[in-house]
Amino acid sequence: MQAQLNKTRRRLLVAATSLVGAAGVGYALVPFVSAMNPSAKARAAGAPVRADISKLEPGALLRVEWRGQPIWIVHRTQAMLEALPSLDPKLVDPGSAVPQQPEYCQNPTRSIKPEYLVAIGICTHLGCSPTYRPEVAPDDLGADWKGGFFCPCHGSRFDLAGRVYKGVPAPTNLVIPKYTYLDDTTLLIGEDGQGNA
Repeated sequence: MQAQLNKTRRRLLVAATSLVGAAGVGYALVPFVSAMNPSAKARAAGAPVRADISKLEPGALLRVEWRGQPIWIVHRTQAMLEALPSLDPKLVDPGSAVPQQPEYCQNPTRSIKPEYLVAIGICTHLGCSPTYRPEVAPDDLGADWKGGFFCPCHGSRFDLAGRVYKGVPAPTNLVIPKYTYLDDTTLLIGEDGQGNA
C-alpha cells in the first residue's frame, strides 16, 4: 500500500513539475517570439500612404515617401501630354512592354488619369534619384528635351511618363507603384482599388 502511495505521489510531483517547467519555458520564450514580429514602425513603413493632390499645380511635382522610397506625383500639363508621343522613337520601351507598372497603367501615359504621373523616383540603373527637369530644351539637355527626369549620377534620362531614353545607362523605365484614387484629390499609394498591395 505504501509503495502504491509513493508511486502515485511521484507521478503527481513529476506532472506538477513538468507543468511548471513548461509554463516557465513558455514564459521565457515570449520575448524572443515577440522580437521576431515587425515593430509598429516597420509595419507602418510598408503600409499604403495617402497623398493630397488638391494643391498640386499643373507642371509641378509632389514628393511623398512610401516604403522608404521617394514617390513622385507630377501634374502634367496638356502640352506635356501632347509631347509624349513624339518621343516614342527615342525611347527604349515606349509601349511599356516590360512589366514595371500595374496592368491598369500600361498605356501611353503610364497612369490612371493622364494628367497625373505617379512613379517611384529611383533610377533603374544604380538606384540614384533623378532630378525633375520640366523645362523644354535647356542648354545642358539639348534642343530635343521636352521635359522629364535626368539622373545626375550617370546621365540617364526619362520622359514625363517615366520612360527611359535610348543610349543611357538605365535599362528600363521608372517603376510605377500600385495606387488608386480615393476621391478626385486623394491618392492611395501602395494599394490598388481592389485592396491589392
